[in-house]
Amino acid sequence: MNAFMPSLRRVNVLYTLVQLTYWAAFAAFAGYQTALLLGRGFSSGDAGVFAAIRCLAGIFAQPLLGGWADRHPQVPLKRILCVCLGLGLAVNAVLYCTRPGFWGSALIFLALGVLDLNLYPLLDSMAVQFINAGLDVNYSLGRGLGSFSYAVACVLLGRQSAAFGTESVLLTHMALLMLLMIIITVYPTFPAEALPPREHGPRSHSIFQILRGNPPFSLMLAAVFCGMTAVMPIVSFMVNIVSDRGGGTSHLGVALFLMGASELPAALLFPYLWRRLGSQGMMVLSVAFMAVKPLLFLLAPSLVWVLLVQPIQMLGYGLFTPASVYYANENVSPADRVRGQAIMMMASNGLGGMMGNLIAGFAIDLGGVNAMLALCTAIGALGLLLALAAVRLSRDRA
Repeated sequence: MNAFMPSLRRVNVLYTLVQLTYWAAFAAFAGYQTALLLGRGFSSGDAGVFAAIRCLAGIFAQPLLGGWADRHPQVPLKRILCVCLGLGLAVNAVLYCTRPGFWGSALIFLALGVLDLNLYPLLDSMAVQFINAGLDVNYSLGRGLGSFSYAVACVLLGRQSAAFGTESVLLTHMALLMLLMIIITVYPTFPAEALPPREHGPRSHSIFQILRGNPPFSLMLAAVFCGMTAVMPIVSFMVNIVSDRGGGTSHLGVALFLMGASELPAALLFPYLWRRLGSQGMMVLSVAFMAVKPLLFLLAPSLVWVLLVQPIQMLGYGLFTPASVYYANENVSPADRVRGQAIMMMASNGLGGMMGNLIAGFAIDLGGVNAMLALCTAIGALGLLLALAAVRLSRDRA
């Protein structure tokens, strides 16, 4: 172990606090953005466009930030994160204090996608740096507790929204961003002594070079894109699903809690499943349940069944989050690992989230909630086929 490394306990505790705070902040915005927009007079289609713009921002920002971090390893990741979060805090203040129209709101969502809501690849890389250096950071537990934090925040924010209005959730979001900046500031800086000498280290590659040189990785990215296109609209338009099945605003927080809380058992199961299935098998399993989830919601006849179906998140997105981090880390060169994490998030929460939210919003306006869920099921099935093809191609190449 490198003598300059911080203690494992300190890294684990502070990284868990980072995950707890970030995902609570994410819940405060992403979990209630549709309710906020509908309350400001926008349609479901408009909400889908804004959510897609937010994801689109990540498509461009994540690989750029990741590539810059790979080329400048001497700049601590936490410094990049704090700068982005500080700017994101200012944009959140503008959103709270103003009531912009369509294009103004679109610009704000674009900025938030770059500066705030799409920063988790860099957060993941903060742990991966230490893991690659030999420190046994418990990433899956920290991420699972982050999901539980998301779930608890959704319930508390639901009560806050009912008592003080949905707009008040933006204030909580800003307070959590400030807390996150403080935690990241005291998080251990990866020691410069553990970095490889720049003149001897391998150079990072462009996105095109990474994708062209690794067809199985590229095919798995396509599978992830379809899986996330299928599952992300359920999160963004949960308020529509709950309403369509006979629920009200008070039930939204409960539904989101059950969904988020189910990811914690996935984090606890992940180390065992990873040893048994490997990162490739975990990716196939998670994409399979991403396809199953919208089908189960489509078949749910009432609000009670919607709530009972929520734990399926455990085997879908719950497993995907840690599995994707390990899969990207194992399937790109060491010089491209930060960018590799960014590409994975770009294909999943970026492109997948953008396309899913965009088509889902219009599908609801044109054919209702069931039309949206049927479309998501079909896209998810395609993702499963692509994931199986990626594993087969990888084995053939091996």
